[in-house]
Order: sequence, then C-alpha cells, then structure tokens
Amino acid sequence: MTLPQTLSFCIVGGAVALFAWGRFRYDVVALTALCLGVATGVVPAKHAFSGFTSDVVVIIASALVISAAIGRSGVVEQILQPLLARLTTARAQVPALAGATALLSMATKNVGALAILMPVAVRLARTTNTARSSLLMPMSFLSLLGGLVTLVGTSTNIIVSQVREDVLGKPFQMFDFAPVGLALTALGFIYVSFAWRLLPTNRQSGGGDMTESLSVPYATEAKLPESWPSELATIADLKLEDDAVTVSALARGSNRNQSPRPSRDLKPGDILVLEGSQESLSAVFTRTPLVHVRAGKEVEKNEAREEMRSIEAVVQSGSVLAGRSAARLNLQQEFGVNLLAVSRSGARITERLRDIRLRPGDVIVLQAGENALPGVLRALGVLPLVERAVQVGGATRRFLPISILAIAMLLVAFKIVPVAIAFFGAAVAMVATGAMSMRQAYGSLEGQVLVLIGALTPLSEAIQSTGGTALIAGGLAMVMHGLPALITLGILMVTAMACAPFLHNAPTVLVLGPVGVALASRLHLSPDPFLMAVAAGAGCDFLTPVGHQCNTLVMGPGGYRFGDYARLGLPLAILVIIIGAPLIALVWPLATR
Repeated sequence: MTLPQTLSFCIVGGAVALFAWGRFRYDVVALTALCLGVATGVVPAKHAFSGFTSDVVVIIASALVISAAIGRSGVVEQILQPLLARLTTARAQVPALAGATALLSMATKNVGALAILMPVAVRLARTTNTARSSLLMPMSFLSLLGGLVTLVGTSTNIIVSQVREDVLGKPFQMFDFAPVGLALTALGFIYVSFAWRLLPTNRQSGGGDMTESLSVPYATEAKLPESWPSELATIADLKLEDDAVTVSALARGSNRNQSPRPSRDLKPGDILVLEGSQESLSAVFTRTPLVHVRAGKEVEKNEAREEMRSIEAVVQSGSVLAGRSAARLNLQQEFGVNLLAVSRSGARITERLRDIRLRPGDVIVLQAGENALPGVLRALGVLPLVERAVQVGGATRRFLPISILAIAMLLVAFKIVPVAIAFFGAAVAMVATGAMSMRQAYGSLEGQVLVLIGALTPLSEAIQSTGGTALIAGGLAMVMHGLPALITLGILMVTAMACAPFLHNAPTVLVLGPVGVALASRLHLSPDPFLMAVAAGAGCDFLTPVGHQCNTLVMGPGGYRFGDYARLGLPLAILVIIIGAPLIALVWPLATR
C-alpha cells in the first residue's frame, strides 16, 4: 500500500468513524476531512472544490427548490382532496398516502415529496383519530423506494450516475433506473399496506405536538372571487370542519351575519371571517378558491426588489394599535403594512379585521417589505415573535410549479437538455414566475447535505486516483473468488445497505461506487449492475433514522424510537435484497457485452 493510498484511507476512514459516532455535525466532519486531504496532498489544491461545482450538487439543490415550490402551491393536496375524504381508517390511509408519496418521489427529490405530503398525513390523522406512527414511517419508506425510479428521485441515483460518467465516460439516463425501481416500489407498497400493523400506535409525537401546542387560533378574512364555482353553494360545501376551521361571520355588502349556519348560501364578493390555527387556515386557502382579502394589496417597500414577509407580533400596552382599529389608523396608507390576521385569547372574533379594536396582548400577523418591516414594527410598538413567520394567504397560480416541473421532465426525457440544466432552469423559473420568493428558495436548500456531498466528492476521487478503489476491489475479488456472480452482486448490495446508516447514503455511494466498478472489472463482469446494486442498497436504509433525511424527518412527528425502524424495516430490507439482486441482474446483465 502506497503512502497516498494510506493517507486517503485514513482520512476517509476517520470521517466514517466520526459519522458513526455522531458527536459532530456531518458537514463539519466532511469539511475537515477535505482540508486534511488538501493539506496532505491527497487532494490536489486545484481540485479541492470540484465537488461543489459538480452536477450532483446543482441537481440536488435544484430539486429541493422545485419540491418546496410544489409544496407551497398546494396542488398535490388539491389533487388528493377527493381521495382524502374517503380515507377514514388506517387500513385505507396507509396505502393511499404511501403510494402518493412514492409517485411524487419519482417526479422530484424524495425528501421534498415527503415534506409536501407530511402535513396532509398529520391533518388526516388528527381528523380521523389515526395514530401518526401508523402513517409516517410507511410514507418515508415508500419515498425511499419511489426515489429509486428516476435519476432525480434520490441523491444516490444522481451520484452513482456521476460515478459512471467519471469512470466509464457516460452517465445513466433519466429513466435507466425505472425497471428496477418500479418493481421494488411495488414490492414495498404491497408490504407496507399490510405490515404497518407492526408499528406501535400508542406513541406521543415529538416535534409535531410541540408545534401544535404553540399554535394559536387566528381570525382572518377570505373573499369569494367573481369566478366562484357553483358547486360550492353553501358554507357546508366548503367542508371547513375537515381542517378545524370555523366561520365566525359572513359580510355581504354592509350587512354582517355572525355565526352563520352551514346552510347559508354563498355569493361572489362575500367576505368570510374564518377562525383556526395557522396550519388549518393555510390548508383551507390552499384547497379552496377562497382568496385572502388583503391578497395583492400593495404595502410599503424601501426598494421595488424587496420580497414580502409576514410575521407574527404581539400588541404591547404602549403600542399605537392599542385601543384602535386598523381602519381608524389607516394602517396600510400611513404605515405601509397589511393586517392579515388577529388572535385574541379567550375571545371569538366576529368583526371585520379592519374594524377590530385591538388590545394589548393581541397576537397579529402583519405583512410588509422585508427591509421596511423592522421599522414598521418599531413604529407600531409591537413585539415580533422570534423566528415565527406566519402565512395565511392562499397559493396563487397553484398549477404553475407542477407545469414547470413537467416541462423540465419532458426536456430531459427527450434528451433536449441535460438533467442539471433542466432542473436548474426549473428552479430559476420557480422564483422568476413568483411561485416562491428567493428567501424561500434559500430556506429550502439543505446546506448540510450539499456541503457533505461537495466536500466528500474530491476525497472519493482521491481514493480512486491513488489506486485505493482498485486495492479494495482486489481484496473483495479474492474474498468472493469462486462465488456466483449473483451472490457477489447481492453482497455488494448488502454492504451498501449496511454502510448507509453510518456513512449517510450519499458518502456510501461516493465510496462504494468506484469500488463496484473496479470489482466488476476484476471479475470481468459488466460494471452497470454493480453500480445499480450500490445505488439501490445505499438508497434503502430502512433500519435507522439517521441514514437518510426522510427517516429523520418523520421521527419526531411520528414519535418513533430507534428500534421502531428495524421493526418495520428489517423484513423489507431482506425482501429488497432477495428480490433486488436477481432483478438487477435480469435488467442489467452481468456478462460484459
């Protein structure tokens, strides 16, 4: 073993040990390892930042922005709404939500798909008294399997495609993963549709309940547009009770009806005073044609390019708002701010927002330009709640993000533009068309994941360039000498699956991808099935909450413990290995052409 090989193995091995220890952040460990690689000469200085400029990072970042924009549009929930009303038991909810998550994961990054559908599952669980733990882990597992179907569905596919291009000169195409991915997704769908009963149903959720406990009921106003659909003829037709929202008043012209009956008719131009939590109000605005009364109203901006922000604040005793209404203060014209919602502890609000006489202690939601907002808050004498931006407005042009994604997918499918360009263009279009703000786009990026991949890519390349991967492959070839090729493929798949919880799924592919290619070369076999086995194994961490962000995402809201993942995931992992390896060999023949 040469000195460069020894150094590269020590650096990567040390990083892996620290990942497994879990004492330090993944991104800090990866960046430190990159610095050591440059300092020791293992990574050439001119290649130190090549990982951050790679197509892998661009595609993953773009996919996250696209997923966030689709989630904000509410189009997925709108499409699922007719189905959700029929899902009254866990037996029906699990396959429906898990299947929807898998399908959405095929079109965009799996963690984004799960994030889009998780609020839908949480609300459905609450309204039907279903345990969240029965729904969320099956959704997470199907997001992992659904992500295996397309190039952009999961980071592992993107990275293994990059490995193939680096080693063999040609990447995998968008739907090369589909035959194997679709079969494994179907297998997982059938499994979780029955095996969800293995999960505990008596657990209290973590982070999700905390969020709900901090939520306060708001009163806000919604207007019926001129294009109001005739099928929504009465208040009952809105089905507001499904989202725990009530109508405290209906205003028509100069008349105001407090606590209108569900049978009360609706007409274009009517204004409803709605009460509910921020999450519930957002859901109503998303799934119905209702628009917020203040939607589109111009407010103060220091610069035209400023983005709009809404923030929750408390009226203090010395505030100019205390004892006065928004209409009396001429709030929009004098202060350049919109009043979007009001919450008053222990009281039901039946007045129009502009007429409410505000009191100290009232919680209000204000909207203004991001640069103007701090000055407005000081001038009004209100206390902003720390890092708690609130949305109560509905999504506009809700089908725009999904249309942009469809165009990007078609461009890739017909090989008109590369994947990185198509998805980067789609992400830019999301911001340029107003589907989301630049601030929201920045917030959707998972910096830890992007830094992890960008920092470890040069180290993975260093192991390969120093001959380390050939060395490992030679050792594995000796160990597996005489074994059937299919068994060798299965062992590599198991190795990738076992490494993912400790290395994280992306580094697993970065390390084992080149090893798989070198192993195939030693055994005089085609490298493609070995790369597919690494991608599938690393993308299917069903045993822990730490190997993939999807499993981590559901841990708190589902109230899961570490061992719960293996309870549902171990049989699924065994099925994936038993069926996946022969399936890969069938679709991607082991013999070289």
